[in-house]
Amino acid sequence: MARVHLPPLLRPPRTGREAGKARACSAHRAWVRRHRCCVPGCTRGPVECAHVRCGTDGGAGLKPSDRWTLSLCREHHGEQHRIGERAFERRHGLDLKALAAEFARRSPHWRALAPTLHRSCQLYPETSDDPQP
Repeated sequence: MARVHLPPLLRPPRTGREAGKARACSAHRAWVRRHRCCVPGCTRGPVECAHVRCGTDGGAGLKPSDRWTLSLCREHHGEQHRIGERAFERRHGLDLKALAAEFARRSPHWRALAPTLHRSCQLYPETSDDPQP
């Protein structure tokens, strides 16, 4: 997989407690919103926390967990929903799942996100249910 670079932080992270719900972490969402838009060259704001839906832990009528979030400005977030994720990725040369995975990996609140990780995701091997060899 190609190396994924996060956009720069706009504001330093806040300190605080992570949310107690398994699928939601408001501190992580706030941290994601402190970055610039993930679309290369975009400097617009305000920045929103966008969820990646395709191939994640969401479902019909169920928003994906906050582990699948990335930063998009309001305009690009709306475009993501209007044209669909695959078309959005092609148009802007992005891999939304890889970006969300990198946000989760680097988040200062990653421990709150760990319960929502898929078994197939090896970002945090210490949280895996797989037996150790």
